[in-house]
Amino acid sequence: MLKEDGEGYGIAGATPKELRNRAWTLPDMVPMLPGEGFASEVDIAPDEVIERSTWEPGCPVSRQELAWVRMTFWGFDGARHTGEMLINARVAEDVVGVFRHLYEARFPIEQMGITTKAALDAPPTGDGNGTGGFVCRPSVGQTSFSQHAYGLAIDINTFQNPYVKGDRVIPELARWYLDRDRKAPGIIHSGDEVVQAFADIGWEWGGDWNSLKDYQHFSENGT
Repeated sequence: MLKEDGEGYGIAGATPKELRNRAWTLPDMVPMLPGEGFASEVDIAPDEVIERSTWEPGCPVSRQELAWVRMTFWGFDGARHTGEMLINARVAEDVVGVFRHLYEARFPIEQMGITTKAALDAPPTGDGNGTGGFVCRPSVGQTSFSQHAYGLAIDINTFQNPYVKGDRVIPELARWYLDRDRKAPGIIHSGDEVVQAFADIGWEWGGDWNSLKDYQHFSENGT
């Protein structure tokens, strides 16, 4: 666990050698979808999925508006994997189209999953590397809801693509990846296949922001 600052965020530190050029693949959280290529399934999120997510009364989107999406992706091990996410049902098919494109481009993802309440409330470890959508939480350092809380934002490979504003880096041990000239697998670069796939559905990238950089983040309204 990391030391925390006055706002409850972990204090950023140097990236350990074993976390540089990170190229792990974690176990799948859901059963493999059938077939050999890209596959997806989209359903209105069932109760058991909602119950293990961060949704609760007072979130800015109703549980009926959230879709449960399962999709295949390429891991850093070069193998086909299956993950899941919650996303606003209104944009689910567009999001599936994005991840179909990333699959065809063989862009590697460490793990795709749904954020749980326990994970959201856990002390910072600084080494997380998730890919997912819905999280009922405020924007970093603010009191207003993040676009994740509406199911209208997605983060990809958070460790290879950290958030940075001043001295704050999230994940806190990902400083090595602030050098965006690096070509290590899983990094998102301006104009690459990831940025373009989201641009094709009208979503914007946090790596283009000026006051801060959120290299992992894509959202429908650009915030």
